[in-house]
Formats: sequence, C-alpha cells, structure tokens
Amino acid sequence: MNRTKFHVKKGDNVEVISGNFRGSSGKILQVLPKKQRVLIEGVRIIKKHLRKSQDNPSGKIAEREGPIHISNVRLIEKTEKKEKTVKETKAKKEKAKA
Repeated sequence: MNRTKFHVKKGDNVEVISGNFRGSSGKILQVLPKKQRVLIEGVRIIKKHLRKSQDNPSGKIAEREGPIHISNVRLIEKTEKKEKTVKETKAKKEKAKA
C-alpha cells in the first residue's frame, strides 16, 4: 500500500539534466514507479526489431522511447489541474440543497 511520491508526473514538461541525453526536453508519456523511471517524448529513442507476422508481413524496425531514471530529469513546467467553473460549483450546491 506504500505509494512513492515523485517530483514529476505524466504530462509534465521536463529536461534531462544528466546522462547521454543531457539537455534534451519533452513531455512525460509514462511514469514507471516500481523501477523509478520515466518515458519522455522524443528522448532516448530505441529501435526494436519485430519479426514477420500478420500485422507486419515483411517485419519491421519499430522506434519507441526508452526509460530514463527519474533522478536525471528536472521539472520545467507542471500540468495544471482544470479549474472548476462557476457553473459546476453552483450546480453541485443546487443538487445538495434539493
């Protein structure tokens, strides 16, 4: 039941501060809490060779993002929660009264 808390979350814009990809930045696509790693859009592109199948009749070399340790990224910009509008709060108050 222990949930680890990190300084970044999915959707945040981050910059890589150390390692081979230092200086590159992008949006976090996924956080892997058990391994303490994150997937960043456009950073550490790895190639995966796929064998022939019905989906790929001639095989394929797929490119995707690889994980980077969470300590190697710095938060640039947070994603903000959507502000509740005045209409939403009024509607909830009216429902509570009725």
